[in-house]
Amino acid sequence: MNLVILDRDGVINYDSDEYIKSPDEWVPIPGSLEAIARLTREGYRVVVATNQSGVARGLFDTDTLNRIHRKMLQAVRNKGGEIDGVFFCPHGPDDRCRCRKPRAGLFEEIAERLKGNLIGVYAVGDSERDIIAARDVMAQPVLVKTGKGKRTLKSSGHLRDVPVYDDLAQFVDALLTESVRAS
Repeated sequence: MNLVILDRDGVINYDSDEYIKSPDEWVPIPGSLEAIARLTREGYRVVVATNQSGVARGLFDTDTLNRIHRKMLQAVRNKGGEIDGVFFCPHGPDDRCRCRKPRAGLFEEIAERLKGNLIGVYAVGDSERDIIAARDVMAQPVLVKTGKGKRTLKSSGHLRDVPVYDDLAQFVDALLTESVRAS
């Protein structure tokens, strides 16, 4: 399946320890929108899988989250790209839901919705929980150093055979030249 799964905060847009709580706070990482557009032009489907516990924490509501996502989708379209779906977990860390990464529920929902498995599908994230969730469905995790990526590199014990890139644009360059490499 020509599919790439992306985490949102720290991969597509700048992350914040204070959460992205409004469309104004959503700011793309340089090169990320263009990278998604390149994937689109090359025939890849792109979906987003993102934890959004700010909803459960009462920092923003689902309507605000939808407005943030509409801004992201429009920004990607303005660069000639397309995101085929945004899958999000609105729960907090103590809710014991199945969809919050590192659990694989969001990935399973993607597979069900797209009527396929995720074996070998690249899943790009910046945290250990992204890596663990991808591995649970046999997707191929990729780590970017943006967002929490540098911190993850220093602290994670789950990075064996995980390709590492400076950012989403560098990963897409490698993917489209078929030189994705494990660290």
